[in-house]
Amino acid sequence: MLESLWTPTTLGGISLPHRLVMAPMTRDRSTPEGVPTELNAEYYAQRASHALIITEGTQPSADGQGYLLTPGIHNDDQIAGWRKITDAVHSADGRIVIQLMHTGRIAHPDNTPHGRQPVAPSAIQPQGVMFTATEPQQMPTPRALSAQEVAETVDDFRRAAAAAVEAGADGVEIHGANGYLVHQFLSDNTNQRTDGYGGSIEGRIRFAVEVAAAVAGEIGAGRTGLRISPGNPYNDIAESDTAQLYPALLDALRPLDLAYLHVMHTGDEALLNHLRALWPSTLILNRAGTDLPVRAKDIENGTADLVSVGALSLANPDLVERLRSDAPLNTPDPATFYGGGVAGYTDYPTHTA
Repeated sequence: MLESLWTPTTLGGISLPHRLVMAPMTRDRSTPEGVPTELNAEYYAQRASHALIITEGTQPSADGQGYLLTPGIHNDDQIAGWRKITDAVHSADGRIVIQLMHTGRIAHPDNTPHGRQPVAPSAIQPQGVMFTATEPQQMPTPRALSAQEVAETVDDFRRAAAAAVEAGADGVEIHGANGYLVHQFLSDNTNQRTDGYGGSIEGRIRFAVEVAAAVAGEIGAGRTGLRISPGNPYNDIAESDTAQLYPALLDALRPLDLAYLHVMHTGDEALLNHLRALWPSTLILNRAGTDLPVRAKDIENGTADLVSVGALSLANPDLVERLRSDAPLNTPDPATFYGGGVAGYTDYPTHTA
């Protein structure tokens, strides 16, 4: 039933032994300074049998942080921390890319060492609360980035990609989904700019394309991926033109020859099929909450080249081995998803036959 998951393939310049990818998942277990730890290295190394590990969202700059205890990749200490992780994964014969995630307006100053106001395409306050060390708080109105600051933020992504490779990562994934900064530029409810980065579809996709071009130019297109989530309302996103926006984005990205596109699917099958037809290289598909046989079918029928899974990978460090032997699966514990220590992080048992 799952045979299509186990055929080898390639992703840009990376050879993969099969097609089951670990999806990025925020776990909030770095130091307050955004430095990955030995515990983080153990967690990722436990899951090295996945075809590819896509790490938790990692801020490319100090202003890119929105949540407590998330890792960064913009200073020497963070690079050294990530080196522990990549060395551990590679020693276990795994492959790992670091996801670059600037949260934009989905942030609170109390969660960052610098305490600055969040930044965004436009000064529009998001609905919802942010968990902080003291209590959940309303997210503040962000400060709109100037055109010069937009260019500087593009360069932050470029430098972070170089730092990720210096830290030993096999590549990076640009987080353009789930209502964070790149997605905020794409969406017309969060981007109300009147300069060249807003208004028309061409303007709203510009930031995403410039970030992808800068990263690919720095570390190589074969090491660069992008994640999108068309129509996903998470983090107060309301897109009115997904059927036009995302094909235009892919048309603009195609000349870059990126290693992959990672699609978090939210239900529009016609759009998904259209994007698959437009995308010339590897497509990773995430159908959250969908049974694995359905995901395997996506590979069989050509909708996807690889599939990514989140909570199942979190709860089953040996997910690949369990699936191949038809062993029972551990149940994820949502109470331990975010923050904490070993519990619900590195203590999920492996299967013993």
